[in-house]
Amino acid sequence: MRSDITIQKIEICKLFIPLKEPFVISLGPIKNAENVIVIIHTSDGITGFGECSPFMSINGESADTGLVVGQYFANFLKGKNPLLIEEHIAAMDKIIYGNSSIKSAFDIALYDIASQHAGLPLYKYLGGKKNKTIITDYTVSIGDPEKMAADALKLKNEGYPAIKIKLGNNGKTDVLRIKAIRESVGSEIPLRIDANQGWDIEEAITTLKALAPFGIQHCEEPIPRWAFMQLPRVRKESPIPIMSDESCGDEHDAERLIQLGACDYMNIKLGKSGGIFKALKMVKLAEAANIHLQVGAFMESRLAMTAFAHFSLCSPVIEHYDFDTSLMFSEDPVEGGMLYKQNGIIEVPETTGLGASINKSWWKKMEKVVI
Repeated sequence: MRSDITIQKIEICKLFIPLKEPFVISLGPIKNAENVIVIIHTSDGITGFGECSPFMSINGESADTGLVVGQYFANFLKGKNPLLIEEHIAAMDKIIYGNSSIKSAFDIALYDIASQHAGLPLYKYLGGKKNKTIITDYTVSIGDPEKMAADALKLKNEGYPAIKIKLGNNGKTDVLRIKAIRESVGSEIPLRIDANQGWDIEEAITTLKALAPFGIQHCEEPIPRWAFMQLPRVRKESPIPIMSDESCGDEHDAERLIQLGACDYMNIKLGKSGGIFKALKMVKLAEAANIHLQVGAFMESRLAMTAFAHFSLCSPVIEHYDFDTSLMFSEDPVEGGMLYKQNGIIEVPETTGLGASINKSWWKKMEKVVI
């Protein structure tokens, strides 16, 4: 294939799918996946797919804003060489500040094209190897302790090797939630908790100390992200390892948290970083600082989740995987892509590129803008 290919057409589409049941976190309930699909067509007949799941309370974006901002990017990219990814990422940052979610959908689509052009699966294009097994946890929504305990036991019986638990709604009640869950599932299965910024500083320290006897692997984002200067203190006083999430968006955030000694782990989400290009920089920083990573998700379908899985194979410091949310969808709009196997194991496709696309029946009925 030629290296002078150009972008001929870009489709920006809304993907709306109800969840099987509401997914509840401390920031509020989530009833639907309201995502944006980006489809880039090239002069060489390659089609690249990308997806983002805008999260209004975390990155300040929605599917509606993604559809609007995406048109600025599409108008810039049309006629350009899709293989010049670094140039295009820089250009999108110059066009508009922030908007990391919709930027990530374009980034994924460009990497899909580049890896197809190279004749490689995306993970190999990123320098990754299939030398480890990707196993997702599964998340229990925050709620009544008894219901959370029953939900956790169900997940254990379904074979998931680790359970993630949403907390952050009253520290004392959170302790009761974990106590009930531990009594239900026993002492052997790992528990991971995520407060989603729900505790204040003192509450976080008190709650984490109270949770120490329950064998918690790590705690994600215990305090408000704007209070990141207090995260080193929380980490020092906590008997449970701290994982940054909302406070760790891109490589600049990662560098700041590393310099502060603010966390034991970092959670990379392509929807926070702006995509693969910047997330790779975060990995390099983490490797140099000997900080291990989790790759997480918002409410993406298996399309973007496939990109996350490919990306997860790029470094040995990526050791935790939070890829459960597309299992919560009432319908699956994706063709190809990663597969969920038994016991939370993820199978990454060997086809060239991303290896995932949107089913044509869904493609036809989605609201879209074509540039």
